[in-house]
Amino acid sequence: METAEGYYNTQRTEGKASRGPHNVRDEVKKLVVAAIPAYNEEQTIAKVLIHTGKHVDKILVVDDGSSDDTGLISEKLGAAVIRHERNLGKGAALRSCLDWARKIGADVLVTLDADGQHDPNEIPRVVAPVLNGEADVVIGSRRLSTNVPAHRRLGGRLLDHATNVRADDVVVDAQSGFRAYSRKSLELVTAAEYGMGVDSEILMTARDAGLRITEVPIHVSYEEPRTSKHNAVYHALDVFFGVMKFISIRHPMLFYGGFSAVMFVISVVFGLQTLDYYGRWGRVVTNLALVSVSAGILAFLSFFTGVILFTLITVIRTEK
Repeated sequence: METAEGYYNTQRTEGKASRGPHNVRDEVKKLVVAAIPAYNEEQTIAKVLIHTGKHVDKILVVDDGSSDDTGLISEKLGAAVIRHERNLGKGAALRSCLDWARKIGADVLVTLDADGQHDPNEIPRVVAPVLNGEADVVIGSRRLSTNVPAHRRLGGRLLDHATNVRADDVVVDAQSGFRAYSRKSLELVTAAEYGMGVDSEILMTARDAGLRITEVPIHVSYEEPRTSKHNAVYHALDVFFGVMKFISIRHPMLFYGGFSAVMFVISVVFGLQTLDYYGRWGRVVTNLALVSVSAGILAFLSFFTGVILFTLITVIRTEK
């Protein structure tokens, strides 16, 4: 397989003008690489790698504990391969992608799925805003694609609003894995989440770091075999709880304090009902009393959990 690096060197040697994003990249001489998380994708990985190689200088495949020949096929096609001994999840795979890009000094990292859902020939469109200095993180948005099933579209928008990361005052497609990252963003974004919620976590980290985030429209295909390893409900719950965990760590007083306030109100309401019943009939309704006491305990524990986490995070940030 002819590598992208060889292709661009040939174009420069022969003095031929290339078109579009290729020309931009040649002028600034930036290292554009692709990283592809993969788990049991031997049916599709070859096609993805061949087309990706037309648009980038280097390719990494993170073989996340595959039991098939995903890693072997990737190596034979010239990609660098990082193997996880067991399946650790998308978050761990993306963390390996980010670490690799930082280590080799990439100017632009593009990530895409290995299952054929994303069209590698749209890589120039996705990386263009980074190459042109217009953005630090570019998301390939599926919003304009007509191939997205209705249930995926609805669930995706609900999760996007839960993440609440915006570009030009529009909530972005937070679950899209087709993205481009600048060198600056590679130094600032993190991927601590192991599950499917990592895509949302990265965007929230980028937003908090003040990075410029934008979207470009892409097409997606759900016709390839096994475009999802999990059903829609599992995926949605995984992302939702990942987002909630991230928010609880980033904003502990808001998260735990809000829950504490709700529990406190419930405790007071049921407590007053218990006292009212006792005043009228001279006896305690056990169920009402238990709800009041339980809600009060949860309110107390939640509040102090928020205080402790807020204190620890403040200390860590101060030390940094």
